[in-house]
Amino acid sequence: MKNNIKQLRSKYNFTQDELAARLDVSRQTIISLEKGRYNPSIILAFKLSKVFNCTIEDIFIYEEEWEWLAIRSQMEIKSSIYA
Repeated sequence: MKNNIKQLRSKYNFTQDELAARLDVSRQTIISLEKGRYNPSIILAFKLSKVFNCTIEDIFIYEEEWEWLAIRSQMEIKSSIYA
């Protein structure tokens, strides 16, 4: 699942170690989350939303939604070319 964890972590100036400590997980878990190799439990997702003071939807991008956004973007580019 794609996510904005790395961007949010940078925005809040957290290192991977600091974020891991706040969430009570390992730094390896943060690395795996940022690379999209690990989908968090719902509890961890809620903890992330609390740490970053945002909604779960602001952090995680459901793959089908991501694909739809990419398709829509391509359609907008094509329509501007032919306009």
